[in-house]
Amino acid sequence: MTVFLCSKCGTAITSELMKLPAIPDVSNNEHDRDEKTRRAPSTIPQGHYAIDPEPWGFPYVVQDDQENPKPAQSRSPMVSHEEGFVISAGTRDTVVVHPEDAPGLQPLPDWKNSSGCCGPAGYEGLNRACHCGAPVATLAADCYDLTNCTLIRSGHTLWPSRRIPHERHA
Repeated sequence: MTVFLCSKCGTAITSELMKLPAIPDVSNNEHDRDEKTRRAPSTIPQGHYAIDPEPWGFPYVVQDDQENPKPAQSRSPMVSHEEGFVISAGTRDTVVVHPEDAPGLQPLPDWKNSSGCCGPAGYEGLNRACHCGAPVATLAADCYDLTNCTLIRSGHTLWPSRRIPHERHA
């Protein structure tokens, strides 16, 4: 089991998680959405994490091919800014967790980078912080896309993980 820690204060920012070999394919179909919130399911099942080898999150750069744009990042729709369709030039090897596995994370002050329709879209950069104030994650939980919490390993938000041995029961 792995617990991810804040590098600024050392506090656990996730519960104990098991690593998945890859990010699972998850349906974003209308019939798979939560009946109350209308949100799509989480990319990662609760109690697990996966490493995303593709660039994810801010910053975004304008795509070269505006006639045949690609999704802005893995697990995401196409995103258009004033300059045209963009693609992530963000961090590779991010850690993707179920949002409920990082319950202590809080929005940045003034809900910075948390705009969206029914929740934060996750396209503006880090939008969740450890209780000490260090920005450590991006929550994507808007109504039109899959839900996930991406822990970003960069600068002062790099954190160690620790292995917790399984307890053996006699």
